[in-house]
Amino acid sequence: MSMLFVDVTQNGRVSIDSSITMDDFEECFSRLSDKPRPLNMNTDRQRSCDEKSLSELTMGLSPPPFFRNVDNPPRFMDHPDTGVHTPISPNGLETQPMVTEALDALRRSLVFFRGRPVGTIAAVDSSDENLNYDQVFVRDFVPSALVFLMKGEPEVVKNFLIKTLRLQSWEKKIDQFQLGEGVMPASFKVLHDPRRNTETLIADFGESAIGRVAPVDSGFWWIILLRAYTKSTGDTSLAEKPECQKGMRLILSLCLSEGFDTFPTLLCADGCSMIDRRMGVYGYPIEIQALFFMALRCALLLLKQDAEGKAFVERIAKRLHALSFHMRSYFWLDLKQLNDIYRYKTEEYSHTAVNKFNVMPDSLPEWVFDFMPKHGGYFLGNVGPSNMDFRWFCLGNCMAILSSLATPEQSTAIMDLIESRWEELVGEMPLKVCYPAIESHEWRIITGCDPKNTRWSYHNGGSWPVLLWLLTAACIKTGRPQVARRAIELAETRLSKDNWPEYYDGKLGRYIGKQARKFQTWSIAGYLVAKMMLEDPSHLGMVALEEDKQMKPVLKRSSSWTL
Repeated sequence: MSMLFVDVTQNGRVSIDSSITMDDFEECFSRLSDKPRPLNMNTDRQRSCDEKSLSELTMGLSPPPFFRNVDNPPRFMDHPDTGVHTPISPNGLETQPMVTEALDALRRSLVFFRGRPVGTIAAVDSSDENLNYDQVFVRDFVPSALVFLMKGEPEVVKNFLIKTLRLQSWEKKIDQFQLGEGVMPASFKVLHDPRRNTETLIADFGESAIGRVAPVDSGFWWIILLRAYTKSTGDTSLAEKPECQKGMRLILSLCLSEGFDTFPTLLCADGCSMIDRRMGVYGYPIEIQALFFMALRCALLLLKQDAEGKAFVERIAKRLHALSFHMRSYFWLDLKQLNDIYRYKTEEYSHTAVNKFNVMPDSLPEWVFDFMPKHGGYFLGNVGPSNMDFRWFCLGNCMAILSSLATPEQSTAIMDLIESRWEELVGEMPLKVCYPAIESHEWRIITGCDPKNTRWSYHNGGSWPVLLWLLTAACIKTGRPQVARRAIELAETRLSKDNWPEYYDGKLGRYIGKQARKFQTWSIAGYLVAKMMLEDPSHLGMVALEEDKQMKPVLKRSSSWTL
């Protein structure tokens, strides 16, 4: 196993000159202003680059900066215990006991490096062995980061982005095999050595993970969070730094590289995302494709229009066009499409084929016929040669709405399905990570007899409170805040009493997960993001993008093959 170490003295200082190296650029970042420019909320007068079309960006018109100052910045109040300035909540959200408890728990999870907050650990559960829950995970930190941004405390988010970016630059080896230069760590931890008066960062790029799988989603979440930070604070200086621009390009180089794959989707291994164990999501899982799409769109807004940036913008634009067409056409399932698959012919050849992936109608699972409502639809879990995974996955479908990978009509259909299948997808505790669970012989084959992923547990149909923030954001974007309110009220009946578990077990999510950690940070942060976003829907802009009207290209079709 390979470990990465970065030693610095706790009180040490790095001198900075006009040429900043990778070893000292984080110190340079720390000298940036801690008071970012406020965000323009007056959308009637000015528009951000979020609303610019792909054609404008690719033609080089109106490049970033992305945001402008507000006419009336928010008022702030002082926290006497921390000295941190926090926007005043007009509806007294912070006076609610459960919200106060959650905020206190979130602050207890903060991790410091050289006296600066750099993230939040996965869980503050002293009742059981920590395993790797004492680390800062990139994907886990995202809802925590959104809470701090909504509260007007961006320092920890900036520090996290800088720290993980620096870790990206280090050599990454797993069993003598070197990973791609752009891979972001799955997690990192801070080791304190009081004898030497040093603090050491240890990063995990998959060499310590169960299954030894490198994270595909970390780089995407990093880009998405960088855009959220920039959108929330109006501070473009961080994203414009050469090191951040290079970091984005390295991530994109991994994903946009040409190879043998004939699909615009991203080929990846099992266990490379939130579902970090073997669950049959290898190939082209919806979660990765939706995050990929979102990260590409965010990168368009963040990349500079210089020579290097422009080349990537052109590649991104082409990929987005192909990816959106592919996902909307082949991953989408509604009653009409289900009936079409039911009547598919097989062994079709040439560009005239309707059943392009040679899917056997007999492979349709029985449950999907009853699960599909008359009005509603969703993006499939996976599509590949002779394979359609008909399971419903929450994160991928919610992110498809937020990124506008889903068309407005598809977004409406996803919400229709959630409301129609409330008992199956929400039950007594929001929200099913996937539906339905796999069991019996299928469970043995697909999970490798994984005892943690038994039916209706963990990633095999377990209920994860963290997903509440994604559902809430999707509800607000589709104009259904009452659906989010209903889910939040349901979670509030138990989450605090149960000490904020990581996940729940059972078909309805009735039981605290068999191996669930208590005081799971992203369960706490997911609840806070949902509450704060519902109170102030303008926060949605950090994690949502509007549909790009230009993303409907005329595809050039080969005489022998077509998508």
